[in-house]
Amino acid sequence: MPALTTRALLLDMDGTLVNSDAVVERCWRRWAVRHGLDPEEALKVVHGRQGYATMAALLPDRPMEQNYADNRVMLAEETADLDGVVPVPGAPAFMAAIDSLPHALVTSADEALAQARMGAAALRMPETRVTAERVGASKPDPEGFLKGAAELGVDPADCVVFEDSEAGIQAGRAAGMRVVGVGPRAAAFAPDVHVQDLTAVTVRRQPDGTLLLTFPA
Repeated sequence: MPALTTRALLLDMDGTLVNSDAVVERCWRRWAVRHGLDPEEALKVVHGRQGYATMAALLPDRPMEQNYADNRVMLAEETADLDGVVPVPGAPAFMAAIDSLPHALVTSADEALAQARMGAAALRMPETRVTAERVGASKPDPEGFLKGAAELGVDPADCVVFEDSEAGIQAGRAAGMRVVGVGPRAAAFAPDVHVQDLTAVTVRRQPDGTLLLTFPA
């Protein structure tokens, strides 16, 4: 079985722990239509980034102040819409297994949205987390992952990132970390290890304090 040794885990939320694709697509389709964009094309770039960064990519000539304002509205819409939000298969057992191990949530959602989606999926919220309010740059910038590693007191090279999106995988690599790609989106972006979901992913603390991750073949 594939395996990685690490000292800490940095976990994305949407698409990695929580399947929120239904609400993400509903909200972003509405936004795209309001702005005269093709919803299918818009959905190709929404995953992994903060909303304002997605808007800037789709409407490059629009003032950033307008993107930030729209992003606040989008976050409120997404936080209020939890229909179809469920855990990724294997996520409940995985989160239970790492409860006492060094780990952090690093998400492009803000604190309110993260709390809402983790709650809707009945997943424990990690004590250490880096949400949108706590970074100045969205993934694929590595700031969030570097901040998560620093708060855990672990060197970036000794961290493993769990991610599903291109932006997230790029951010993990830019932070100097190894990346486990979760789900169908991740497969195209050459993560160090790819899994369909978190089922059968195991984590065990070794005698030297490192964590041994093993994955289904």
